[in-house]
Amino acid sequence: MLAAVTLGVSARAAEDILKVGLRYGGAALSSASLESVQGGGFSLGWFDEETRAFHEMERVEEARLAVAVSGGRLVVTAADSGRVLFRFDCSGGKALGIMPDGAGGKAQTRFEDCRWYGGFEFRPNGGKVNVINVVGLDDYVKGVLPYEMSADWPLEALKTQAVCARTYVLKNLGKHESNGFDICPSDSCQVYHGMGSDRTDWGPSETSKRAVAETAGMVVKYNGKLAEVFYVSSFGGASEDAKNIWGTDTISEYPYLRGVVDPYEADLDSVNTMSPWTVNYTAAQLTQQLQKAGMGTGTSVKSLELTYSKLGNVIKAVVHWKNGQSNTISAGNIRSRFGVDSIRFTVNGAGTTGTQPPEQAGDISIDGSGTAGSLEGKYVITGNGSVSQIGGSAYIISGTGSVSQLEESGSGGNTSAPQPGSGTVTVSGDTYTFNGGGWGHQIGLSQFGANAMARRGFTYDEIVTFYLPGVQITTY
Repeated sequence: MLAAVTLGVSARAAEDILKVGLRYGGAALSSASLESVQGGGFSLGWFDEETRAFHEMERVEEARLAVAVSGGRLVVTAADSGRVLFRFDCSGGKALGIMPDGAGGKAQTRFEDCRWYGGFEFRPNGGKVNVINVVGLDDYVKGVLPYEMSADWPLEALKTQAVCARTYVLKNLGKHESNGFDICPSDSCQVYHGMGSDRTDWGPSETSKRAVAETAGMVVKYNGKLAEVFYVSSFGGASEDAKNIWGTDTISEYPYLRGVVDPYEADLDSVNTMSPWTVNYTAAQLTQQLQKAGMGTGTSVKSLELTYSKLGNVIKAVVHWKNGQSNTISAGNIRSRFGVDSIRFTVNGAGTTGTQPPEQAGDISIDGSGTAGSLEGKYVITGNGSVSQIGGSAYIISGTGSVSQLEESGSGGNTSAPQPGSGTVTVSGDTYTFNGGGWGHQIGLSQFGANAMARRGFTYDEIVTFYLPGVQITTY
């Protein structure tokens, strides 16, 4: 009858058990309210004698529990009546674990308007309580997927996200070890809300749960080790080499984090509110925006000098001030300094010098030496060596055998997000209009791109390896 409950938890019971800090640090609660909403009541502690255990269980009549710190102990009370049910001494770094009794099924527990699989661990934090969800790996992934990607997106896109979410958490086990858990539930790790609330339009769907089940145990690896997986909402046309943003070694250590031109995202520009986007400043407003970061005291903006990578993303910005001084902004700080959503933008429509813009969505590679934006007048060589001009609709076959139509430039969607080239441009004036596309740090996988690729018939492993070239999808 008693569920497996651990008192004095110090380590995971198995590799597929995670600890997620739901409330901790400055946000920890002085008391935490739990409610068993499915599968019975709670089991509290280990006991030397069966009769003692059953006696303790008989005292737990109320379904709702509250845990609070009192005199160096964690005190469990009935949330409705306030009657003390259990006290636990947390000296020596011990913690209190409470596991819902599933009564033959899979219990879910309500905490702060959401439902959660697994158990709960409580650790004193000063006069407050850290609330930690102890949960199985794929139950965790089910609680990440619909909050990092819409649960009604295509199955292969959701499977892509599931594999990436599973890889990320396994790669980052112990990231918050100093707080007593592995991972946090915010976007600084991965957004996690368990099984959601009672809202039918928020939380896991049958498709998202299927995506987790059909990729069970699958992760992203490079050279036999878990890969560093990153993802963003969208790129606006191309991701960026992680070396240009974070200084990452993308030559030998992380070659799969090099930037790629994305010909797929534009299919969904009509539903992606972040492609394109526009931010307008007067010179005075831009000065104020930059001065919030401690730049340009007592002066105003004279001009911006923007350096673009070969993929068309801004990887350095120099602000020139009217008093003759200047400030250099690195790629990793550009979004926050300018108050924009990505590093893919132009200012006042200014072009760039240097090489031509990267190939656009739908461009066609021509015998390894260049690209073309149209099928008109192009020829193909068949497997038996015959040559013929392309006519009608052309199709491509992927490495796994899926077939999709080859679309000409511009036919894939609204390509209104800017597609700048490489080089440096200087911009000045009384106003500064930032026209851009994408949302995020510009590294790794595009979620809207994954959606678009899934709609074109690509499988989840093809999607992952397109954005992270050279990785392998394999079992953990």
